[in-house]
Amino acid sequence: MSGSQRQGLKERTVIEGKSIVEPVLKLSGIVKEFPGVKALDGANLNVYPGRVMALLGENGAGKSTLMKVMTGIYQKDGGQLFYQGQEVSFKGPKESQEQGISIIHQELNLIPELSIAENIFLGREPMGRFGRIDWSAMYREAQKLLDMLNVPFDPKSPVGKLSIGEQQMVEIAKALSFSSHVIVMDEPTDALTEKETESLFRVIRQLREEGKGIVYISHRLQEIFQICDDVTIMRDGKFIDEAPVAELTEDLIIEKMVGRALSEQYPRIGTTSDNTVLKVENLVASGVNNVSFELKGGEILGISGLMGAGRTDMVKALYGANPEISGTITLDGIATEMTSPARGLAKGVVYISEDRKGDGLIVEMGVRENMSLCNLKNLSGLIAIDEQREREVVEDFVARFNIKTPSIDQLIKNLSGGNQQKVAIAKGLMLQPKVLILDEPTRGVDVGARKEIYQLINEFKANGMSIIMVSSDMPEVLGMSDRILVMHEGRITGEFSHEEATQEKLLRCAVGHRREAGAA
Repeated sequence: MSGSQRQGLKERTVIEGKSIVEPVLKLSGIVKEFPGVKALDGANLNVYPGRVMALLGENGAGKSTLMKVMTGIYQKDGGQLFYQGQEVSFKGPKESQEQGISIIHQELNLIPELSIAENIFLGREPMGRFGRIDWSAMYREAQKLLDMLNVPFDPKSPVGKLSIGEQQMVEIAKALSFSSHVIVMDEPTDALTEKETESLFRVIRQLREEGKGIVYISHRLQEIFQICDDVTIMRDGKFIDEAPVAELTEDLIIEKMVGRALSEQYPRIGTTSDNTVLKVENLVASGVNNVSFELKGGEILGISGLMGAGRTDMVKALYGANPEISGTITLDGIATEMTSPARGLAKGVVYISEDRKGDGLIVEMGVRENMSLCNLKNLSGLIAIDEQREREVVEDFVARFNIKTPSIDQLIKNLSGGNQQKVAIAKGLMLQPKVLILDEPTRGVDVGARKEIYQLINEFKANGMSIIMVSSDMPEVLGMSDRILVMHEGRITGEFSHEEATQEKLLRCAVGHRREAGAA
């Protein structure tokens, strides 16, 4: 951090009305080192009561490490932490939580077999007479939190029956249950749709009015201008800048994050192929109701819709993970029954899951093993795996995707969320499939890495690969898709070309208004 940056941070004060607002939480000059890596190098963060502070930076910038130092998961190697005017050093997350600091982690920490209410109050269950759990009180309090978030969940339902986005809302409800002074939200909207995001924003505004200090971490820059008051930017573990949102533009934020100007965010290339690679007719499966569409060679087909619309159910049916009940799936003119994921892979259909930890990667294995796991047939010699060939291929993908890892043998669990996502996508692209299905492909990925992923997708698209992209990120769907299908309650309610699609048209179909063929 330069001297001018330190001075700028020192001199900046937040004033509301005629009162100077002092930080409720202040991290100053934080240093954190791991073997061979300086993860934080003079990082700063101010959290003000009644304000929302955006914490921004590329994957690997040190945001998550800073939050772990703040909450006592990691112990700092240098710097100071002040909370409510006193210098503190939390010994662990339980201590920081008891002092009024809660964090909603990007990766879900729920127990699928337990109910929503049990997950929210795990370890803090309300007790009745004779030391027994007061189930009625627990369900009642859980229902209040769910109502605050405007989600129609039964608190007695098992969490395992919820989608990833719905589980994210449960994580948010759990954090709200602590009545904290400081609440950290790490990528809270990554799995949420527009409707769920607006519900979250309503809660954030309410918490801000109550004087809570909010730290908001997101790669969706349009959200920063919607909900945040201030911005702190990090790069390579260092503090770069703190400023009011009103003084910044999206381009300026991106330039500070990546250290350079970034051109067009959605570098879409056109498609000219009329060759039909995939044809789906009257498909019925679990969560899918009579769906029909075609996918052309070298085309990106976007799938939009609200949470629970059946988007993931539909693409899993194409891959064989949600076996079809009736209907026809035709690949290259040949009718094919997708009875299992193994059959889907054999036919050249690859699915990259929205849940990278649960379905996409083995976190206790390394980058090399994860990437090559589904491609061993092409990397093997007569007797065993050709290790030299395997390393060459993996290293090539690591370089092309700019995956930040000390080595290709680094365990997946030690990578940032965005780098994990890039490994998951590279794993699928390594197979060079006919049809690549990307379910929330840039979830938890920063703006610089997003563009790298888009450019690689375009490279494979230019070579004729057909791509289906499910995304809750409306600008991403609009920016990268050649055509867009909108789903509602398991049905397709609208189809739009890239040129005619708008956010308003997609949202109208997403809530159930069917678009008739040829309609404007």
